Amino acid sequence: MHRKQTLIAVTLAIAGFHAGAECLTDAQVNDMAEKIAAKAPAANPEGLNEADGACTRAKLNALLEKRHGKVVGYKAGLTNPAVQKRFNYDQPVWGKLYEGMVLPSGSTVDAAFGARPLFEADMLVRVKSAAINQAKTPMDVLEAVDQVIPFIELPDLVVQAPPRLNGPAVSAINVGARLGVAGTPLAVPVTRAERYAMLGALSSMTVVLADGNGAELGKGKGSDILEHPLNAVVWLAGALAKEGLAMKPGDLISLGSFSPLLPPKAGLTATVTYQGLPGAQPVSVSFK
Repeated sequence: MHRKQTLIAVTLAIAGFHAGAECLTDAQVNDMAEKIAAKAPAANPEGLNEADGACTRAKLNALLEKRHGKVVGYKAGLTNPAVQKRFNYDQPVWGKLYEGMVLPSGSTVDAAFGARPLFEADMLVRVKSAAINQAKTPMDVLEAVDQVIPFIELPDLVVQAPPRLNGPAVSAINVGARLGVAGTPLAVPVTRAERYAMLGALSSMTVVLADGNGAELGKGKGSDILEHPLNAVVWLAGALAKEGLAMKPGDLISLGSFSPLLPPKAGLTATVTYQGLPGAQPVSVSFK
């Protein structure tokens, strides 16, 4: 009898461990969506496991789509080990980008564009072919995109206590997707030799985030993102497939952080340059 009770206790403990806090309720997610719209801090999602975070994100995405319209792409988050460390998580997460989120370089944005606004050096690629969903290497990705685009992401960590966010909670808030500014697209070259050269440049480039006076605010290497920035897309393809989703031609894909996430201040202009990536133009945003 004692052994049977022990087995039951162990079984229940394992079940409880996997159950986690469960997906946030419809009411909780609706409240989060309302807070995001109002640029007001939302309650922290607490104790979620990976499945809970994905389920909550799916509910939030359904509400965001009603408010913002069509999905224009995806963002891979926590692709940089330094950012993973900040959120105490060892793998990437993803969110959806919506119409109106991507602004042109040189845009002026309210410094209080969200409840917990931040900015970071990032990069976009634009999908050319659905073959990207089978990509296994950075070259597979490069052959399935037609543009590499300088990008400053303007995420919003949304919640009352951002330091308490972990990976599943970041997933639950749609990885904080809010806004970003995109620079001049760089066309993917036609010949294989030129593509190999671009692959090498993307890995070895130094991405520098600076203020309007040229003072450095942060920097990173291309290889800081999963050893090659296009590996973020390889990871994303697999992650989307697990949820029955796929990237489509025309989608924009945000690769992740090359720099620390910093809070914007009124009067600040931020510029990102991609040193060592031939033809890449700076991208900038100003805060008011």
